[in-house]
Amino acid sequence: MSFLVVVTENVPPRLRGRLAIWLLEVRSGVYIGDVSRRTREMIWQQLDAGHEEGNVVMAWASNSESGYDFQTLGANRREPIDYDGLRLVAFSPLEIPDL
Repeated sequence: MSFLVVVTENVPPRLRGRLAIWLLEVRSGVYIGDVSRRTREMIWQQLDAGHEEGNVVMAWASNSESGYDFQTLGANRREPIDYDGLRLVAFSPLEIPDL
């Protein structure tokens, strides 16, 4: 078992309902729980299939150097990067419309 956090933005209500089956929604779009690896992978499959135009980040405790790991779905300015074996987050620049 490992602690799991899922944060969703702009996902369909049916996906949020499915997440509430396995995890506790502590704030709008923020889910937490203590689940097995198998359950975490199944939740990820549900997120991958149902996030549509929204975006998702899933983070969990791991035995990595940082003590956690995470993965993302959908468009977001925050992009995961690997920096010398550490998973970090880089910010994409804002898109400025042509004048």
